[in-house]
Order: sequence, then C-alpha cells, then structure tokens
Amino acid sequence: MIRTDRLCIYPAPREQMEAMIASEQDEELKKEYTEMLEGCLWHPNQWDWYAMWMIEKTDGTHIGDLCFKGLRENGIAEIGYGILAEHQGQGYATEAVQAACRWAFQHPQVKLLEAETDAGNAVSQRVLQKCGFRSNGTIGEEGPRFTLGRPNDEEEGTR
Repeated sequence: MIRTDRLCIYPAPREQMEAMIASEQDEELKKEYTEMLEGCLWHPNQWDWYAMWMIEKTDGTHIGDLCFKGLRENGIAEIGYGILAEHQGQGYATEAVQAACRWAFQHPQVKLLEAETDAGNAVSQRVLQKCGFRSNGTIGEEGPRFTLGRPNDEEEGTR
C-alpha cells in the first residue's frame, strides 16, 4: 500500500478486480482489466506488477486506478493510469504517478519506467512531464512513449 497526503493506492485483490471487470461498461477498459487479472493469475509471485492498483482519497472515495504492465527481465516496467472525470484537474494523477514511481524504484531490479499516452492527450503528457518522464521520440501502440530512469541515474543520462 502506498499513502500520500491525499491518497491511498493499493493493488487490488482478485475479488476486487473481478468486481471491477464485471461492473465496467467500457469494453476496452473491461478487456484491459481482464488482461491485468490474467497477468496476476499467470504470475502470482509478481501480483503487484500486474494488478489493477486502486487510487482512493484518504476518505475511501475511489477516484481512479493505475497499473504496471509487468516487470520485464531487463528491469523495465510500463505504468498506466486514469482518474475518473469528476476528480480530474485536482493534481491526483500527478500525485498518484509520483508515488507509484517512488514505490517502483524501491525495487532494485527496476531500471526504467515507461509510459504511453494518446498523442492528443496533452494533460496526460503534462502529468508525465511533472513526474520527470521525458519523451524518448518513439511512438508506441497508444501514442508517444515517455521514460523515467532511476532517480540516481539522472546524471548518467538514463532519464
């Protein structure tokens, strides 16, 4: 579990992920959530790296979710995130992504974090930039790709 001044962020257990999948109306999100659960079940010892992480305000209000899309053998993990529309514009995405990145880099095997965002999603790109991510000039399946190296590697140009 990750705590910030305003947020509690935690990997959902199987039952919670199944409930989210069952209640999701957006077919694309339902597919992504199902893939997360499948990753958890295929890699139970790496649950946190595949799970849907719940983002809640400290009063328990669910405001969004994030995920790591596995941790590859080369030490690279991709992060994804989303904040419900009624909670956007309040800095929650930046706060959650910063906290999740700190959590990830506490694991010595993590060398680099990646993220993709839709080319037209300037707000999400700004969140990544505020969190220290930099565009690496490539385009992935979802759009421009951004990377963040370990904080102590910044001087070495891996950021």
